[in-house]
Amino acid sequence: MKYSILIPGLFAALGALALALNNSPRNEVRRRVSKSKDRKNVQDRLAEIGKTKSSDFENFRIRQLVISGTSSLVTILLVFVSGKSPIFGLLFSGIVAVLIYSVIDRNLTSKVKSQKLLVDSEFPAIVEMYSLAMSAGETPLAAMERISLTANGSLAVKFARVVSLVKSGKPFHVALDEMGRDLDSVLIRRFVDALIIAALRGAPLIDVLQRHAQEARESQRNIVLGAAAKAEISMMVPVVFLILPISILFALWPSLANLNSFTGI
Repeated sequence: MKYSILIPGLFAALGALALALNNSPRNEVRRRVSKSKDRKNVQDRLAEIGKTKSSDFENFRIRQLVISGTSSLVTILLVFVSGKSPIFGLLFSGIVAVLIYSVIDRNLTSKVKSQKLLVDSEFPAIVEMYSLAMSAGETPLAAMERISLTANGSLAVKFARVVSLVKSGKPFHVALDEMGRDLDSVLIRRFVDALIIAALRGAPLIDVLQRHAQEARESQRNIVLGAAAKAEISMMVPVVFLILPISILFALWPSLANLNSFTGI
């Protein structure tokens, strides 16, 4: 009976909030989410994983708020049912909501990092395919369209977007520049800049592409070597702190046992 009015009270509070806002809660949330101060930062990260629509930001932020709010309400109910004080329940539920909100944001950041690594790993092969298509006599746009139709991966999707923008009337160098801005990668930014300069000045594109393909291969090789070096250091942790002490213990145990037997005599 002590908490029998808790759930009706929550619904009454939500109804009073809706009346005070003079709008449906869903529309009000969308209106406030659209005016979020960190909209550009989140939209930039969403664009890097292929979500470029303005509604994608609203859906992400609403999902983030709904999950955090639901977790907070569930925490409050559990704390109240367990008999704790209401103040403790409110503080603990607030901490849970903030943590879940931060975890969802960090999850988006980790997805962006994974996407960057994936694009950088695809880049050398895509550039070599582009160079071969250009060497076969195709135009830059036709070669890009061929790659977008035959290849799989995030970079091929970006090429398809460039082709669609050019076909809709946008200049080729402008569409390339937009692709370079969407992909936050130093390798792709340099490749796009060199391709734009070569296209505008009439320089031979094949030499430029071959040079960038070689640089991309060397960069990917350095990344793999760096990851291997970090893996070696990580593998030393169990060897030094687990296997080595056990080996020393096995080596010294017979001697210690004999010493104990001698002292016992």
